[in-house]
Amino acid sequence: MAAAASPPASRKDDVSHKLHFRMINEQQVDDICIEFFYDPHTITLLTVTLLSLMYFVFARNDDNSDNNLRIGLLVVISSFIFVFHSLVVPSGPFTRPHPAVWRMVFGLSVMYFLFLVFLIFLNWDQVKTLMYWLDPNLRYATREADVMEYAVNCTTITWERLLSHCDIFAFGHFGGWAMKALLIRSYGLCWTISITWELTELFFMHLLPNFAECWWDQVILDILLCNGGGIWLGMTVCRFLEMRTYSWASIKEIQSTTGKIKRVVLQFTPASWTYVRWFDPKSSFHRLAGIYLFMILWQLTELNTFFLKHIFIFQASHPLSWCRILLIGVITAPTVRQYYAYLTDTQCKRVGTQCWVFGAIAFLEALVCVKFGQDLFSKTQTCSVLLWLLCLALITLLCLYGMVWYEKNYGHAEALLN
Repeated sequence: MAAAASPPASRKDDVSHKLHFRMINEQQVDDICIEFFYDPHTITLLTVTLLSLMYFVFARNDDNSDNNLRIGLLVVISSFIFVFHSLVVPSGPFTRPHPAVWRMVFGLSVMYFLFLVFLIFLNWDQVKTLMYWLDPNLRYATREADVMEYAVNCTTITWERLLSHCDIFAFGHFGGWAMKALLIRSYGLCWTISITWELTELFFMHLLPNFAECWWDQVILDILLCNGGGIWLGMTVCRFLEMRTYSWASIKEIQSTTGKIKRVVLQFTPASWTYVRWFDPKSSFHRLAGIYLFMILWQLTELNTFFLKHIFIFQASHPLSWCRILLIGVITAPTVRQYYAYLTDTQCKRVGTQCWVFGAIAFLEALVCVKFGQDLFSKTQTCSVLLWLLCLALITLLCLYGMVWYEKNYGHAEALLN
């Protein structure tokens, strides 16, 4: 009798887990104040799509074949992202500013994933032909490492030299770490990633010359000022958002014009804020291994940024570089949220779709780098890579031990305050 009763109970648990997974990773908007922006409008979208395609078909000049390919490719991507994904795919873990935005972000990540799959089946000449077709100026592109010197005259420290390093990339570095702190929401993990990344630069310096830095550049400018300042700013914003009271009023209930405008602007802020607790004294080995994998994947994504522009020869200021960084940054937000739910929620039995696609993208980017950078990776010092993995594991364990100690001594009081 007990054996006969167990299968229905198991199916009931499976249904419960699936519903819980959907609640976490496919958020629904509960407080809709303007129904027009949340109704499907499928017939309207179909009409606009068909009329737009008719315009592109009959109102264009077909004499320029390259332009035809570019416009056709752009329309295919736009249709895939703005039409298909805005209607079909799940909304994701966020509802602001609008679920359709995160559906299109997922569409962008799927398109980039498919592009990487296509790329690994090309040879080097085909890849260069594709790059030159996208931007003919890439024929004359050079690497920063070929025209610049790194870690030169490190004993000479002047104000002029320090100020020369405070360029647009330094501000981008600072802003990037502020965004990372907003996503991770943990001083311990942020500082661990910051320190381990500087070690990553040291261990991969033999492959990427631009990783060579003077000690004061690496310690003072990078770790303390850019990384530390960005982490502090991001965590300060997190603290403000944790203490904020979230009570949303419908725009129809607001009488003043100023109030309506303010409500529209606040639509681009979070609808609520989750108190993040990556690790606690009762955490299982599953969460420990998951956080270590999180650290490895984060370092791999950062490494891919530098290997891609070094192997395919384009500079950091090129659109291929900063567009990829923006794309990875946008898709990281739902990825971290879904991965955190997977690690900390015992009812969440699998990772979200955006998290899965992000992991596949990181792996495929590394695969692309290895395939087309065989000459570069033939110089790999195996001992350096193994030592890097060992140091990353030890520092991660030390970080988690510190987080456990903090939770034991101060975590309960901090949780009561929140």
